[in-house]
Amino acid sequence: MPDSLPYDDSDYDFNGAGVHTALPRREVFSGLESLPGERCLEIFRMMVRTRALEERTIKMSKSGEGHFWVGGPGEEAFNVCLGLQLHKGSGPAHDYLHLHYRNAGVLVAMGMPMLDHVRQMAMTATDRHSRGRNFVGHYAVPEWNVMPVTSVIEVQYTMAPGTAMMQKRHGGDGVSIAVGGDAGTAEGDFNSCLVWSSRPDAELPVLLTVTNNGYGISTPARTQHSEMRISDRGEVFGIPGETFDGNDVVATWHALERGLDYCRRLRKPYLLEARVSRLHGHSSSSGAARVPNEPDCLKLFEKQLIAANVIHRELAEMVHHEAHEEADRAVEIAMSEERPTAADVERFTFAPSPVDAVYPNDYTGLPR
Repeated sequence: MPDSLPYDDSDYDFNGAGVHTALPRREVFSGLESLPGERCLEIFRMMVRTRALEERTIKMSKSGEGHFWVGGPGEEAFNVCLGLQLHKGSGPAHDYLHLHYRNAGVLVAMGMPMLDHVRQMAMTATDRHSRGRNFVGHYAVPEWNVMPVTSVIEVQYTMAPGTAMMQKRHGGDGVSIAVGGDAGTAEGDFNSCLVWSSRPDAELPVLLTVTNNGYGISTPARTQHSEMRISDRGEVFGIPGETFDGNDVVATWHALERGLDYCRRLRKPYLLEARVSRLHGHSSSSGAARVPNEPDCLKLFEKQLIAANVIHRELAEMVHHEAHEEADRAVEIAMSEERPTAADVERFTFAPSPVDAVYPNDYTGLPR
């Protein structure tokens, strides 16, 4: 491979709209697996934007611009690769997402503006996910089948078989994806998902995914889990799966692709465990300081792209700069927007009901 790059900066779009279509045709390898350079650049940009968003919201929690922060710096490779492979849409023909509070990268990859995430961190009345009622990262997007995220640990695993049952009856190749952490797999909800998605002759297209960062808030996983791999939990239920390096973008992309393809084709469950890093602790409750000596999927991928001559350092720096500017602009906008008031407490609690004779079209269902 020549030392000099066979292209110049004109091959790229520097205006923040993405990478130009006329890109060098290169492959990025991990073992025997690879991804095209074009796809890698798309993933890289989404990962950088997600990291900039997480870092800016951490800053919000420390500066008084926001309140409680929880997120997933260190899980960008998994989240972005998942978000880019989904069949996005509304209804059983499309994928359903049962996420937890560390999945900002999934939504960013699906097309969520940074502003939507920042509004929830700032608890503005314009927060489209919860109107300022919920913590950051607790999404709800009906038009993308993103089910409401809750802080109640791992209940998403018991919800996924419900949407998967509907999808199997409907037909097509829609999959219900449940995402949780390693500590949450100790909850009964995880086991319930294994049972309900694997019943003989009634298997369901559920992709169970576990992002294992080695900790349950402050409890090391090694003190709680006797099994070597969480993915082995599916074996007794006849659920195939695998454990992979969630800091390796190429390996992560293909593992998710295999899992989704299995669920789409066979309409049966699959279990994935991604070994990921936790770069800023669990939440702002522990200070959210940068954790040293943890592998950083973003830095590793950037070095890989530079070494493969898919990107050069100057362009990488520009992508980072644009992402941080985008995050700063989102915060500036959100901080100027209205906040919920006491009068909003009873609003949007229940959906309006035109057949309710006492309170027609009333959002609260409460007497006045």
